[in-house]
Amino acid sequence: MSGIDGKVIIITGASSGIGEAAALLLARRGARVVLGARRLDRLEALAGRISQAGGDCAFAVTDVTRRADVAALVNLARERHGRLDVLINNAGLGLISGFDERRVEDWEAMIDVNLKGVLYGIAEALPLFRAQGFGHFINTLSTAGLRIVPRQGVYAATKNAVRTLTEALRQEAGDKLRVTNISPGFVRTEFADAMTDPTQKAAVLEKMERIAISPEAIARAMAFAIEQPPEVDVGDIVVRPTAQD
Repeated sequence: MSGIDGKVIIITGASSGIGEAAALLLARRGARVVLGARRLDRLEALAGRISQAGGDCAFAVTDVTRRADVAALVNLARERHGRLDVLINNAGLGLISGFDERRVEDWEAMIDVNLKGVLYGIAEALPLFRAQGFGHFINTLSTAGLRIVPRQGVYAATKNAVRTLTEALRQEAGDKLRVTNISPGFVRTEFADAMTDPTQKAAVLEKMERIAISPEAIARAMAFAIEQPPEVDVGDIVVRPTAQD
C-alpha cells in the first residue's frame, strides 16, 4: 500500500512541534492519525483541528517512559482501525549541560524518553507488524548525533543509540517492514522549554531564533518516506537549516 491516504499512523510526542506538524500534514493527506502525548489539553485541541478539517484522528494521553501507555496507544490504533501502518517514534527530550555539572537526573530522563521510549514502541508495534506482514517505523533522531559538540554528549548518545538499534532492526526486519531515521537540525519547537540549565537554554533559544526552520519541513520528510512504494525503504534523512554548521 503506497501513498499516505488511508494509512493508520501513530505519532508520539504529538502535542507540539514536529509531532503536531506531522499530525496535521499527514491527516490532510488522508492518513488516519493516532496521537500520543502527555498533555491532554494539547491533544484535544489538535484533534479538534484535525476533525474540523475533515480528518480522522484518535488520541490517548501517552508517556513513552511507561510501556503500558505505549501498548495502549498501539492497541487504540488496532481496535479503531484493525491495523497499524506506521509508528512514528517522535517523543524526545533534550536537556543540554556539561558533564561537570553532573545533572544525572537529566541524563536519566533523556535515556528514558529518547531511548527506552523508542524501544517500547518497537516492542509493542513489531508483533503487530509481523502478524500483518507490513509496517513502517520512523524514528526522530537529531543532527546532534552526527556532529558531536560539547554539552550535548548525553543527548547525542541517546540519539546515536537509537541510530544503532534502528540499523539492527532494519537488518532483522526482512523484506516486509520498513525502517527510517530522520535527523532534524535546528527546528522551531519547544525543545528548549524543558532545559534545566538556564545558560544553555538561553543560547539554544537565541540560535533557534536566528536559524531554525519550521517543523513542517520535518513533517514533509516523514511524508516522503511514508508515501514510497512498499519495496522502497528510505533509511536516513537529514533535514537542517542551510545556515546550520
